[in-house]
Amino acid sequence: MIYPSKVKIVEVSPRDGLQAEKVTVPVASRIQFINLLSDAGFKTIEVGSFVSPKWVPNMEGSDKVYQGITKKEGINYSILIPNFKGYEAALENKVDSIAVFTAASETFCQKNINSSLKESLENFKTFVPDAKKNGLWVRGYISCAIACPYEGFISPKKVHEVALELLSMGCDEISLGDTIGVGTPLKVKHLIKGIPVPLEKLAVHFHDTYGQGIANIYAALLEGISIVDSSASGLGGCPYAPGASGNVATEDVIYLLQGLGIETGVDLSKLLKASLFIDDVLKKETSSKASKALRIDKINLHRSYFEK
Repeated sequence: MIYPSKVKIVEVSPRDGLQAEKVTVPVASRIQFINLLSDAGFKTIEVGSFVSPKWVPNMEGSDKVYQGITKKEGINYSILIPNFKGYEAALENKVDSIAVFTAASETFCQKNINSSLKESLENFKTFVPDAKKNGLWVRGYISCAIACPYEGFISPKKVHEVALELLSMGCDEISLGDTIGVGTPLKVKHLIKGIPVPLEKLAVHFHDTYGQGIANIYAALLEGISIVDSSASGLGGCPYAPGASGNVATEDVIYLLQGLGIETGVDLSKLLKASLFIDDVLKKETSSKASKALRIDKINLHRSYFEK
């Protein structure tokens, strides 16, 4: 079997992870958490989003977070942008990487972002082309790429159509999200096969509701995907998914990739330090199996299990 030799991990916990948590995380703690993730070697980190704190309380002060973090050269610090007003805030804060999100489900769009799918794409067209002219990196998220809590399973053809729209308006990277975590490896294979987007521009974003996150990532690797979204300590999840257990945990993903001999550039021991910090802030136990094991097996935390 052929896997990519390198995989870029997009660390989504400071945004996608924390926005779903009920405990309010202070700006200072969010800054410290992101700095710890930067030290761990991630090349892309979601810092926050410029959305109304009325709708997403834990994203309040994302501008202060962005200004307060210690930015390292070579790391992409991204901000989620919902509309033109958010884009103006990004320019004011000299943000150089933004993300937009829509869904492959009409009903999910209506209930989650209060617009039709077509309207959401038209909204992006009001600022994404200008962002590209200004030299910003732009990522597009497609929620419900496998299934929707309202419409059930989604046709891969529909996802491909939305992906092509995002690519044509200038998105540099497109992330396919199994928002409610019901996907399986075969569905992942069908999703990726024939998609009209270069594989090097595609990322996968899996939630672990049914414990399939790691298996689904493995299936994506076999299809040529080399960009994977994950969340430290498994933070986050979709509030519309019954029994949702959060995003697939970055520690588990790194352990998988190390076992396959795939380079990520992420230091697992430093990632664990970041996870321990944010778990303490949130007063919650990690959902990462690898993290739980490594926290107990501290002797082997700095030893490779994969040396011949």
